[in-house]
Amino acid sequence: MLQARMPFQEATALVTIEREGVMESWVTKLSGEKPVIEVPVKGSYAPNVFVSALVVRGRVGDVQPTALADLGKPSYKLGIAEIMVGWKEHELKVNVSPDRPVYKVRERAQVRIRARTADDKAPPAGSEVALAAVDEGLLELMPNKSWDILPAMMGRRGYEVQTATAQMQVIGKRHYGLKALPSGGGGGRQITRELFDTLLVWKGRVGLDANGEASVEIPLNDSITGFRVVAVATGGQGLFGTGSASIQSTQDLMIFSGLAPIVREGDRFRAEFTIRNTMQKSMEVEASARAKGIFAPFAPLIAPLAAGEAKTIGWDIRVPVGLSAIHWEVEVGEKGSPENDRIKVSQKVIPAVADRTFQATNAQLEKEVLLEIERPPDALPERGGVRVSLSPRIAQSLNGVTEYMMSYPYGCMEQKISVAIALQDENLWKRLMAQIASHMDSDGLVKYFPTTTLGSPVLTSYIVAIAHEAGREIPEGLREKMETGLRGFVEGSINRGSPLATADLSIRKLTAMEALSRVDKMEPRLLGSIAIEPNLWPTSALIDWLNILLKEEKIPNRGSRLKEAEQILRSRLNFQGTTMTFSTERTDTLWWLMVSNDVNAVRTVLTLLPLKSWKEDMARVVQGALGRQKKGRWDLTLANAWGVLAMGKVSKAFEAEPVSGISTGRLSDQSRSVDWGVSPKGGAFLFPWRQRREALTLSHSGTGRPWVTVQSLAAIPLKEPFSSGYRIEKKVIPLEKKNPDRWSRGDLVRMRLDLEAQSDQTWVVVSDPIPAGATILGTGLGRDSRLLTQGEEGTGVVWPAYEERSFEAFRAYYEYVPKGKWIVEYTVRLNQSGTFQLPSTRVDALYFPEMMGEIPNVAFEVQP
Repeated sequence: MLQARMPFQEATALVTIEREGVMESWVTKLSGEKPVIEVPVKGSYAPNVFVSALVVRGRVGDVQPTALADLGKPSYKLGIAEIMVGWKEHELKVNVSPDRPVYKVRERAQVRIRARTADDKAPPAGSEVALAAVDEGLLELMPNKSWDILPAMMGRRGYEVQTATAQMQVIGKRHYGLKALPSGGGGGRQITRELFDTLLVWKGRVGLDANGEASVEIPLNDSITGFRVVAVATGGQGLFGTGSASIQSTQDLMIFSGLAPIVREGDRFRAEFTIRNTMQKSMEVEASARAKGIFAPFAPLIAPLAAGEAKTIGWDIRVPVGLSAIHWEVEVGEKGSPENDRIKVSQKVIPAVADRTFQATNAQLEKEVLLEIERPPDALPERGGVRVSLSPRIAQSLNGVTEYMMSYPYGCMEQKISVAIALQDENLWKRLMAQIASHMDSDGLVKYFPTTTLGSPVLTSYIVAIAHEAGREIPEGLREKMETGLRGFVEGSINRGSPLATADLSIRKLTAMEALSRVDKMEPRLLGSIAIEPNLWPTSALIDWLNILLKEEKIPNRGSRLKEAEQILRSRLNFQGTTMTFSTERTDTLWWLMVSNDVNAVRTVLTLLPLKSWKEDMARVVQGALGRQKKGRWDLTLANAWGVLAMGKVSKAFEAEPVSGISTGRLSDQSRSVDWGVSPKGGAFLFPWRQRREALTLSHSGTGRPWVTVQSLAAIPLKEPFSSGYRIEKKVIPLEKKNPDRWSRGDLVRMRLDLEAQSDQTWVVVSDPIPAGATILGTGLGRDSRLLTQGEEGTGVVWPAYEERSFEAFRAYYEYVPKGKWIVEYTVRLNQSGTFQLPSTRVDALYFPEMMGEIPNVAFEVQP
């Protein structure tokens, strides 16, 4: 029942049930003695409906009108109230019943699913469930609320009804004044455990039989833990429900890994494992371990275990140089007893000081090449050397680019896309396309990180353009959204300001139009949004303009404009030796728009390659673009991605002659060679460093002109702080310390970085490594203490667009960092004892590599 508060003694009411339209209506009489509306509530009204009452009173005969007022004339009032309705008629009760609660590892659990309506009847034909079996440890980190389908489907609905009446045309408006109460409404053999996936099974559609039942077999893996089996059921047009059950896997004797996921070369630590006796009797356990890559044998350990007791055992190791991973196999068992357990786990190994390319050269072997080489004085011994790589095509000779992109540490969407293109990794591209929807804003523009608010037309243009150039597919629906967003930006219906206070709107629009021209969505009328002044544009905009003219034939005066643009570009090119430069380089570095002179150089190759008028000059253009490489690569991730595509097309266009014969490299008494008949794809060899300066001789006998890349590889630790635009000071502050004289396992540490920028810059990243096994607090996952991170200071006028808290390092990405000082703090818990090597702490301007800062870190020692 609803009470209708009205200023009438008697009235007639039109009552309607509304939500997304008028569901039902009727007319009833109301009086001041009983101003009550009875509404029969139906299950179809769930989760909420709006009850509307239009109350109308006719003329009151005993009230005579006067010259100023007619208080007896007909009148009306409208009231709306919302009522919440129970979900019973839409609920499916789902029961998940495993055949038993506890299993051994790798057994198969039989699970029975039964669904019933609220009145205990079978759901309608065609009902089904989605089934998942997940490690409960994962759910402890973050509960999965998406399983609660009924509350999601029964979310509160909006009103979405407009009520209108023509009675005002008859009776006029009467003001009743303010009311004291608010009005209604509101609108076989021993198993080695190595399969530890957190998801056991996922079946999107499991049909229910006529009784609303189904049976599913779930294969368990090697995890000794609890698993949550969840069934999400749907039936008919409006029946939903969720049910779950927990099962456990166990065995009498168990071993658990306590290894850090990531360690560094040179780390010394105790590799710890926990063993547990779940039986009601004591036992004496012998443990043995093997680690692939560790040559020193591990002595077996004997550990007595009482009934129900658990102990920690371990072996001391030092991580050798040159490993990418340590693969452990540990076995525990009782002598003369079948009770045993075996486990396989892996640790990723990363270098504390990586081998870097400090110098590189790339050329074709036409005649004998002589190079003087010498080991860098501060290089670590037995590391690096001179690597000689031979390839039949220029596109296959970009070893420095490949190595740089494979080890690139940062990860915004542009960098991930560039890595996938440069490495020609189709699987990585598909994974990124599956993620890109989470990086798009409501206008269809792609964001650098999913947590930022607005997408970037420059980034979106780059993704559309590089995908077209590489022949990669963007999912159709997402591609259309991106194209619509770019079109809206060009037309002015979507506004995105520049990261800096510069007049670059025309440049950004040209970039968007160039991307649209690649997918046949460019129209000549869009050029009306900018002033056509190619002689005043930077080189990146000139290249965009050339590409638009080459692809869009309907542009007025296209022929003359194309000749003009070519002539302007030709006038800017400058070849000094083997390196191509631009006469406008000082003004062409638009780092806030992800543009560098290297990007312009490799894009120039792609633009000019199909033009017949440039055929005779292409060899110089290509060699000039290659000459811009430093340390075997171009400067930006975008430049390396465009460069790989450019050199691939150059190979197809100009390198038809096959390579045969033998290519040889000689260094003093050492000689290495590649027989092209045996290895048609080429090969590589490494000359280790020696203490003296030596001469490297390269030669080729046979047909064709193979490409040779010579790289000087060395691991040189940073000894002094280095500043080229950024200064860094680091402080390690104890929060909880068991022993005041040393760090111990379990201590809490506050890392503080005092930073200073010498000039304004966009997209800056701060990267600070943490000791192996440590945990960065503040992730928001289960049991991660927020109280311990409350004192973290972050001063300055900057705030991170995105933060990474990995097992390797803390990284903060800033969309804009102005000139001045700022502070970064984060909190770490030390979980592993040992001595841990730490690489340097860095600050990098992602699109202006000349600006960076770096300080060395000493080894971090943690006691048990």
